Amino acid sequence: MVFHMKLSSSYLKLPHKNPLSLSTNPINPSLSPHPQSLQLPSLASSSSLGSKTWNFFLSGTLSLALSLSGVGSAEGKVGVNKPELLPKEFTTVIDVAGFLSDGQEKRISQEIAALEKDTGYKLRVLAQNYPDTPGLAIKDFWKVDDNTVVFVADPTFGNILNFNVGASIDLDVPRSFWSRLAGKYGNMFYWKEKGEDAAIESAVMAISTCLREPTGANSCSEVK
Repeated sequence: MVFHMKLSSSYLKLPHKNPLSLSTNPINPSLSPHPQSLQLPSLASSSSLGSKTWNFFLSGTLSLALSLSGVGSAEGKVGVNKPELLPKEFTTVIDVAGFLSDGQEKRISQEIAALEKDTGYKLRVLAQNYPDTPGLAIKDFWKVDDNTVVFVADPTFGNILNFNVGASIDLDVPRSFWSRLAGKYGNMFYWKEKGEDAAIESAVMAISTCLREPTGANSCSEVK
């Protein structure tokens, strides 16, 4: 599912691309046969995210498709803020769910570091099982901005892949990429057969490949 947020006020709007300044747009292929027809929330841009939006994003309700008329059933989840679950030192991968081995975490961290060095785009990965998550605390921990993609791996609602895409990235990457990515590696059949770890690693590599491509009409046209 994809959420596009723009760092801004605490109410939800309905936007379109990726940045985590954040523009929020959740698309959950597991909940609808036509995920791209859903226009999901986004926040107006600003220097800080409203706690309500982050409550939605990090409580796992991203996986619930939000309607144009409002937040709907997303209100049923309570936002989580558990800074005690954050690691003592900075890391780009936080696995509170225990999906990844030490070796996998290291490989993903190295890929993220290389991507950031080469492109300036920041990818951050949080693996969780709601409500066991640091939740809102990751916003300041990672200093999320318009060049950030926050990838939350949480199988709570079926599709394990959830993305919060920053505004700058949203301008370069078509939204269809995120829905196709979630459909390919996030569906329940895939991660139950291959494992949550395989879904996470595959998604990270696909995102890295996409963000390295030259921008244009055909950018990120394939999920690799």
